[in-house]
Amino acid sequence: MRKITFLFLLWMFSTLCSMAQHNDINRIVQAVQKKFAPDRRVVVFDIKPLLQNDTVVLEGETSHPGAYDDLLRQITGNVKNNIRLLPDEVIGEKNRGVIYNPVEKLHASNSYASETVSEVLLGMPVKLLDKKGGWRRVQTPEGYIGWVSEAIQPLSEAELRAYNKKPKVAVTSLYALAYEKANVKSQTVSNLVIGDMLVLEGTKGRFYRVAYPDGREAYIQKTDAEELTDWLEGIEFTQESIVKTAGQFMGVPYVWGGTSAHGLDCSGFTKLVYFLHGILLPRDASQQALTGKLIDETGDFHNLQPGDLVYFGTRITDENPRERVVHVGIYIGNERFIHASDYIQIGSFNPADSLFDEYNTNRYLRAKRIIGEVGTKGIERIFDNEFYE
Repeated sequence: MRKITFLFLLWMFSTLCSMAQHNDINRIVQAVQKKFAPDRRVVVFDIKPLLQNDTVVLEGETSHPGAYDDLLRQITGNVKNNIRLLPDEVIGEKNRGVIYNPVEKLHASNSYASETVSEVLLGMPVKLLDKKGGWRRVQTPEGYIGWVSEAIQPLSEAELRAYNKKPKVAVTSLYALAYEKANVKSQTVSNLVIGDMLVLEGTKGRFYRVAYPDGREAYIQKTDAEELTDWLEGIEFTQESIVKTAGQFMGVPYVWGGTSAHGLDCSGFTKLVYFLHGILLPRDASQQALTGKLIDETGDFHNLQPGDLVYFGTRITDENPRERVVHVGIYIGNERFIHASDYIQIGSFNPADSLFDEYNTNRYLRAKRIIGEVGTKGIERIFDNEFYE
C-alpha cells in the first residue's frame, strides 16, 4: 500500500513538474511571438507547446529564423522540437517563384472557401514558404503572406535573378488582351490589367512579342504597354500624377482583398496607385498608417497636399483602449479625397461640398505623406526590393 502511494505521489509530482514546464514554455512562446511576429500578416508564427506524457512537444511552424533561434535558446529541459522553419524541404531549392496569371487571389488558407486577403499580379516575384497539394503559401515583395492555387512558376534563387534581368514590358492600359498572333482578330491568350509585367521577346509592327513566366508566348499591342525601362524613366512622382492616376480607377467596384483593376479595396487602391509610380507600400490600411510623414491628426486640412494618404477608424477612448485604422484614401486637394467605398469615388471633408462624406469625416484619424519619404520605413522603390534583384 505504501509503495502504491509513493508511486502515485511520484507520478503526481512528475505531472505537476511537466505542467509547470509547459506553462513556462507557453509564456516564452508568447513573448517570442510578441517580439518577432507581432503582425501575423507578414510573419508565419504558429507554435504551441503540447504536453505528451512527461514530455513537452513544440509543434508548429514559423518563417522567422530569429524567432526560431531565440525560442530554442530559451527553452531547456525535456522538450521535443517539431517546429518547421519555413521554407523547408517541402519546398526544396525552388523557393522563389513568379506569378503567371494576370490577377491571382491570395487566400488566408489553402482553400478557395477561405478569405481572399489580397491579390498578386502577373510578373510579380514571390517567396515560396510552404506547399499543400496544388496550393503554395507565398510571401509578396511587401511582406504579405497568403496562399495561391497554382498560378506560380517555381524558380530557384539563381533562376529568379536571371529572370529579373530579362527585359520586360509593363501593361499601362487599365485593361488589355494578349493574342496568339500579332493580330487583334487572332485567338486571345489571356486578359491583362494595368501593372502586369511580361518578358519582352521582340516586336512585330504595332505589337510587342512577350513571354509569360510559365513559357507561354503572346502579342500585346504597343498602345497597351510600355518597355519597363522607358516606363520607369517616364514616371513623374508628383502630387498631380498621383491624383491623375487615382482618377483612372473612378467607378471600379469595391472588392474585398482586391488590388487590381478588376476590383479594389481601400488599401489595395492606394497601394496600386503608388505601385504604378514605382513605389511599394504595405498591403493593409493599418500597415500603411505606420509609414510616411505625419501631416495632421486634428482635422485641420490646410497642410495637406494632393497625394497624402488620409486614414479613418476609431480613436482611443475610455471605452475603446485601442485605436483601429480601418480605411484609407488619397487626398486630392480642396478638402476632397478619393477612395474605394462601394466603388472608387470622391468624398469631401467640407459640409458645404455636394460630395460631403459625413460618415468618413466623423471617423477621420490622420494624414500621412508618402511623397518625399521614399526610403523610410515601409516605403521603397519597387526595384530596390530584394525580390526584384
